[in-house]
Amino acid sequence: MGMISEFKKFAVKGNMLDMAVGIIMGAAFGTVIKSLVADVIMPPIGVITGGVDFSKLSFVIKEAAEGKEAVAINYGSFINALIAFIIVAWVLFIIIKAMNKFKEEEEAAPSAPPAQEVLLAEIRDLLKK
Repeated sequence: MGMISEFKKFAVKGNMLDMAVGIIMGAAFGTVIKSLVADVIMPPIGVITGGVDFSKLSFVIKEAAEGKEAVAINYGSFINALIAFIIVAWVLFIIIKAMNKFKEEEEAAPSAPPAQEVLLAEIRDLLKK
């Protein structure tokens, strides 16, 4: 089987489409979470902490001089990114937990035994009598 035909088989099977949809949804979800953190969660935290805007917190290593920008560690942006990561991780945890619970319920439901086994069980029961 050539590489091209193998790739066609892979792409048509649905794996490629599933992956593409997952990536697009993940990117959109990331944008929503970023907005949630920056626009909804951080402003009240800033008010609680006395009006601190976390996105602007930084530690300046070298001041700006002669037309060059300052060198700084922007730990406020890191705090925002960390909060966004925790929210995404929590949501994914909840989704996976729900999916696992659903799978357990599917597996717990016993399937009906094959007709041949039912017939053999009836014969066994009749022979015992």
